[in-house]
Amino acid sequence: MQNLDYLVFFVYFIIVSAYGLYVYKKKKHEDSKDYFLAKDSLTWWAIGASLIASNISAEQFIGMSGSGFTMGLAIAAYEWLAAITLIVVAVFFIPIYLKNKIYTMPQFLKTRYNDTVAMIMAVFWLLLYIVVNLTSILFLGALAISSISGLDFGLCMMALAVFAVIITLGGMNVIGYTDVIQVVFLILGGLVTTYLALDLVAEHYGSSGALNGFNLMTENSADHFKMIFKKDDPYYMDLPGLAVLVGGMWIVNLNYWGCNQYITQRALGADLQTARSGILFAAFLKLLMPVIVVLPGIAAFVLYKEGVFSSEMTLNGEVVADRAYPVLLNLLPVGLKGLSFAALTAAVVASLAGKANSIATIFTLDIYKKKINPAASEEKQVQIGRLVIILSMIMAVAIAPYLGIDKKGGFQYIQEYTGFVSPGIFAMFILGFFWKKTTSNAALFATIGGFVLSVLFKISPNYIDLEFLYASGYAIPNAEGVYEIPFIDRMGFVFLICVVLMFFISMYENRNGVKPVGLEVDSSMFKPTPAFIVGALIVIGFVAAMYGIYW
Repeated sequence: MQNLDYLVFFVYFIIVSAYGLYVYKKKKHEDSKDYFLAKDSLTWWAIGASLIASNISAEQFIGMSGSGFTMGLAIAAYEWLAAITLIVVAVFFIPIYLKNKIYTMPQFLKTRYNDTVAMIMAVFWLLLYIVVNLTSILFLGALAISSISGLDFGLCMMALAVFAVIITLGGMNVIGYTDVIQVVFLILGGLVTTYLALDLVAEHYGSSGALNGFNLMTENSADHFKMIFKKDDPYYMDLPGLAVLVGGMWIVNLNYWGCNQYITQRALGADLQTARSGILFAAFLKLLMPVIVVLPGIAAFVLYKEGVFSSEMTLNGEVVADRAYPVLLNLLPVGLKGLSFAALTAAVVASLAGKANSIATIFTLDIYKKKINPAASEEKQVQIGRLVIILSMIMAVAIAPYLGIDKKGGFQYIQEYTGFVSPGIFAMFILGFFWKKTTSNAALFATIGGFVLSVLFKISPNYIDLEFLYASGYAIPNAEGVYEIPFIDRMGFVFLICVVLMFFISMYENRNGVKPVGLEVDSSMFKPTPAFIVGALIVIGFVAAMYGIYW
């Protein structure tokens, strides 16, 4: 990076910091819900921007670009199907949360089931957020920033952590409104990087312009432009064919966007219309993400195949796909490199801040206030929340280098290991929403049994020959010739088993006099406005068109 790049980045840092300080001074924290949730303070555009800023991070810029480098456009399924998922969440999930005054996911579990289920999941979520999410965001972000700036990896990780802590300590108001600026930098810098990456492809083939670059990419790397893999494709294990459209991918998305404190927290402090409008705005922004993070990865693959930067993409003789985006940034002109660097940093810092705030919210409201110090004042709860933010970030910095995040590929690392808990959690939520007979013991089974079943499915190939599942596409041989079940299919199987067993457990207990406490639900809650319906149809139509074109 040159002086102009550092100047551009410094301007970004000053804008975000100054605006954060302004918001902090303007919006005083009267109570814990104001601090953790920004209750009644965030506008629809702030909610939508914050959802995307918190979601898009190093796992997309680095991990998903790396997946674009290896498997191509198919990885965009996580983004485009998420846009449709957001619409489902806005119509069916958010009204239930708001109608029942739910502010945290453990609170939902306590209201719908009991304290035991809520406490187990509160601890479970804290461990998951710190050990998987916070660490991976820090590690991948530091890896990218170190590659671009040349600074020491450990120093980059600590600098990101400090910047995120500063923003997070201001509470959800500061996070929500600074996320708007972060998204502007994220999208602007990301689109500039994509344009220049496509232009580089065009120049390599003696042409010019991003559109020509895109057409040349589709011609010279047609295998990277298909959305559905067949079972003989090398990446079927990651994206197993039609299961992406009708199977486990929906569990991934619905659990993440609808049952996840880290995400739903942005909308839980607003009224229904504001929350829905913000989520729809996020769905439109989500449609842009593959353009920003996947296309650069494919461009990097085309250029690598042509020998443009073979050495930069390899380490110890092996190709490291997660280097694709940082390598591209290093090819950008002076000044624009600083803008793209700011976009990447914005994505990382926003995600770290959102994750840390969710950790603090769950610990303070669902563990500290409920079990440790029920008499804690509002001021004391805010103090504890800030302390938890600092401690969780220190823990993440300490353990991130030892988790092997770089070995698997950042994006796939997060998806697979989160997938061990997603099916059981989603089964517990979806039956808790819409089937009033679901009992606490059934939910407890899903909480623990879902994880156990996921582990059993993972290790089963070591003890059972699953070749008989190959014909149906539910088992694929790995590099050692052992037949494994793709993790997305694994999630689908575990989810279905959890739902069936929860049904039988609940029916048994119902017949023995157990009367579960259902949530307040009526059909009028789920009726969206005409404007929302139009926007939703546009989003669904776009995704359908992309699958039709690139099937």
